[in-house]
Amino acid sequence: MPGTDPAEAMRVIAGELPDFPHLPELPARGPGADMIGRTAALLIDMPVEVTPRGWRLAERPGRDLARARSMLSTDLDVLEEQLHDYSGPVKIQLAGPWTLAATLELTRTMNMALYDPGAVADLAGSLAEAASQHVKDVAKRLPHAQLITQFDEPALTAVAEGTIPTASGMSRLAAIDEEPLRERLSQVLDATTGYSIVHCCDTGVRFEIMRRAGANGISFDLGQLRRGEVDAVAEVTDAGLGLFVGVDSKARESAERVMQLWSRMGIPPKAEQTVITPSCGLAGASPEEARATLARCHEAARILAEMIGESA
Repeated sequence: MPGTDPAEAMRVIAGELPDFPHLPELPARGPGADMIGRTAALLIDMPVEVTPRGWRLAERPGRDLARARSMLSTDLDVLEEQLHDYSGPVKIQLAGPWTLAATLELTRTMNMALYDPGAVADLAGSLAEAASQHVKDVAKRLPHAQLITQFDEPALTAVAEGTIPTASGMSRLAAIDEEPLRERLSQVLDATTGYSIVHCCDTGVRFEIMRRAGANGISFDLGQLRRGEVDAVAEVTDAGLGLFVGVDSKARESAERVMQLWSRMGIPPKAEQTVITPSCGLAGASPEEARATLARCHEAARILAEMIGESA
């Protein structure tokens, strides 16, 4: 979400998405409020710090880590205050293991953790433990809610295709095979309880890897879907996974586009298996635009449910 006021962002979300609110990220507040900083602040026995290039694994905890943890604590206090009696689904989100590995620098080099398989293993293990504890902490704050945990993996495609640059920028880190990709992702998903989502807003979403890793739902931007990927979406849909579809059109057009996706898959549409979400990039919108986008998604979901009911 745009802005720097977590209380205001949470009020907007609770007001526009009363059936499915979420804990927002407000990256405009600076390092520690971003996706990587928020997740890295939770890592177990792996402190981090900020460099001019981004986040880096550190030798010891410092001010950057303390600031990130303080902002997350504030955000969770706001979440609890706004939704303390809420009894429906609520989503929290963290960066996934491969995006962390492709983004966090190693302690004494400028290479990303992805460069070192041992560091990747340590990072996945630390994230699994951190995610498990984080979910438990949020559950205590929202005892009546049904927690849904989303792992953001915008770098997963680049990791799989071997397009992450080395520290020098002169070459690329080797592509990671499907089985290690699945294994590390599964390690983190298995550590959390309840419904889990893997989100990727890039092209070339690895739908099958996410399914085999144990995700309950997959989140993607409809506008990024490649022509040949509809069959992959159909396979995970047929397996019962939820579709969290990012759209950026007006409400009715968004609903129609999602219905068209179901039609292209050749599967009878199911409202209970479909969630309409904003496309990526909402943090770059104005507060007014962000509020309007959430309202459009809510209205698009209502229209979609009507369309599905009429087609039954």
